[in-house]
Amino acid sequence: MSENLDGSEIPPSASSRSLGELPEIAAIRVGIDLVSAARRNIGFLRSVADSVWLHHTPIVVEATRRYHDFWMPLIADLTLPDSTPPMILPPLDVHWVWFCHTLNPVSSYREYCERRFSKLIGRAGIFDEENREYALMRCREIWSRRYPLESFENEASSDSQDSGPEVVGGSLKEGVFKEVERQRLLCSKFAEPYRSEVVYLIAARQRYKAFLFMLQKFARGFSSRLVPTSDILLMWLTHQSYPTVYVEDLKALDVEGDLQKVATLSETVKEKDFEETKKLWDRAFNQPYEKAGGEVPLALEGVISIKPPVYWEESGTDVNTKYRSMLPRFLLEARVFDRLKPRIRTLQKDISRDFLRLRIVRCHSELKLDKAVTIFTNDSWKKAWHFYCEFGTKGVMLEYRRHGGNCLRGSSLLDTVSFRWNDLLRADSLTLEKEVSQQVNVVTSITPPVQAPYLLKCVPDRVTDDSGAMISDVILKMNSYHPQEGRWLSRTVLDHAGRVCFVIRIRVGGGFWRRRGETPSAVKWEDRIIEIREGSWSYVAGSIGRAPEKVVATATPKEPTEQCKAAWSFSTGDELIIQWDPSQSVSGLTFSLLNQTSPESSVQLLRGRQMQYQVKKRKSKRNGEEMKIELEEKEIEEEEDEEGFLTVVRFTEDNPDGKATALLNWSLLVVEVLPEEDAVLMLLLCISILKSVSEMKKQDVGGLLVRRRLKEARLGSRDWGSVILHPSSWSSSIDSTYLQPWYWNAGVVMKSDAVDQLKRYPTLSQSPMEGSDKLYKHGILS
Repeated sequence: MSENLDGSEIPPSASSRSLGELPEIAAIRVGIDLVSAARRNIGFLRSVADSVWLHHTPIVVEATRRYHDFWMPLIADLTLPDSTPPMILPPLDVHWVWFCHTLNPVSSYREYCERRFSKLIGRAGIFDEENREYALMRCREIWSRRYPLESFENEASSDSQDSGPEVVGGSLKEGVFKEVERQRLLCSKFAEPYRSEVVYLIAARQRYKAFLFMLQKFARGFSSRLVPTSDILLMWLTHQSYPTVYVEDLKALDVEGDLQKVATLSETVKEKDFEETKKLWDRAFNQPYEKAGGEVPLALEGVISIKPPVYWEESGTDVNTKYRSMLPRFLLEARVFDRLKPRIRTLQKDISRDFLRLRIVRCHSELKLDKAVTIFTNDSWKKAWHFYCEFGTKGVMLEYRRHGGNCLRGSSLLDTVSFRWNDLLRADSLTLEKEVSQQVNVVTSITPPVQAPYLLKCVPDRVTDDSGAMISDVILKMNSYHPQEGRWLSRTVLDHAGRVCFVIRIRVGGGFWRRRGETPSAVKWEDRIIEIREGSWSYVAGSIGRAPEKVVATATPKEPTEQCKAAWSFSTGDELIIQWDPSQSVSGLTFSLLNQTSPESSVQLLRGRQMQYQVKKRKSKRNGEEMKIELEEKEIEEEEDEEGFLTVVRFTEDNPDGKATALLNWSLLVVEVLPEEDAVLMLLLCISILKSVSEMKKQDVGGLLVRRRLKEARLGSRDWGSVILHPSSWSSSIDSTYLQPWYWNAGVVMKSDAVDQLKRYPTLSQSPMEGSDKLYKHGILS
């Protein structure tokens, strides 16, 4: 980076001021509403991503032809000098080509327009759905009148043999085709659902204007490539996609030539260039350049990109709002940057025993992430932590501690600062800076919370009767000692926060228990139904209560055929078919879910963790016989790791290649469900499969015979899914098991004190009122 930069950078006194408070940035004007435009563009990119047909080369070739031969002459004739662009929109395929072409406005698009039409063609700012539909309908009418023999929709076949730029024809069309090919990965760059949140886009616009200011002041003395972060890139691309506005704004800012130094999405840039860009931003604004939701979107030369552990997916609808007992789960991304105050090094203070500890305000009290203060410097910001949190965690605390103190083995607390999510959401650029112990400046940034998959697990509970009341002397007394009829195994369904959502019951026995010798007896095989009731227990005395009354789903066993080992009929209209090859143990299980009432949607049940849930193992670097043995052992381990997991994949017209909507572990009775998938159906699947597998193998595979509520880990100590650490923040000193997605180490994460209790007290007798062990073994295992 050049040392002779313009001396007009923002003064050091502005270090505690946000970008929005700086008059130099507020003075930068953009001729379009970037927030509304970016939101519209993200929606458009998602439509393109969902339109699988649009990504086939023959379709793109035809779309390029339609764009060049029909659309551009049409829009050019309708565009009048010194007026706003006409309010019409082309069909999706043409719109995609046009959008991609405008993303190179200074050279490719401007030259194309000047060469063909002697003027620059702009795009109309159409941001709301009603105007969009009107503009599309108006375009269809004009298109039909002007091109009566040319279909408004793209009718090319995706399997055509004629594909590639050589069949486009003409250098101009070939140039357009190459621009579309160059942007083919654009849809995936902004797929995270928080990108369309208004508060995120407002922050992104602020940082984009700051980036333009930085270009104005420093770019001429900057020799490296400038590398934009993803939020700045989103705003830059949005600005570019309105070419007439973009060109006018660049002239007013006098940065048109300087923008040639900014790296584009198709480039692979050097890590050194990004480091220099960070230094320039720090010099200009005294702030870290990276932030949550503002990572490097470009490929860095020689740097392997790390896949985030969280799968962000936009869910258009939440079908589970019909269950009042279920509350949505919201997730956000957070990053913490630290820098020593300049005077610390100058005063040569002893900070060798000092460290920062990050803790969560709520839900994960056991979390303690430590960083030695000595790793920070006073000349640059260092990323200390990168993680994902549920919004219910409330925020983070930073403790400044010193080893030793009152306890030689422990540490003494010197100062604490906290960052609350609500405060950060109200902050400029979703970022706050605070000072801790007058030693370190800390900057924390977040993304807006967005709805995440539901997390549900089933825990054992007491046996209930036909009415749903727990078998107990308390209930007996309340019923005037009238015997409780029927016996059902019960499971309580808890969500990510430990709230009771449902009660699952499996019918096992009928009849009464009387002291004179009368005992409950097993019901017929076809009467061993499963039901799910919505809501929580109504407790009448201590842990004794009644199940909620509302039954939301049932599963009834069906007589298996020659082709299957077990079958269930669900009240949802679905039918579960289970097949099993006994010679292959659990790996020989295959599952099918059929629904005759919904032919437009088909479902596949894939064994193991598939698609976005796949967990990749590190490869061995050993050679020879040792490696062969190790690989064989790993294959066995991986097979065991996948046992019990089932990935639910739905195929629809919008998703012909399939979309994973849920991950189940039927042996642990745990489900992760996207909002668009029915959680109750997934619970039915889980419990039905576990019941059938237990019956087929003649053993209690998942602990269904446990008939009491077992003590779990204290709520709030290490709540599953509440905090997930990004791999870049892992270290050997941290037990990351509980800071990873639950399905990476499902057996450990789901293990509560229950297993230890069963080992410690294996012979704990049940109440004779509930019925004998023989009754339940007969009902579950035979």
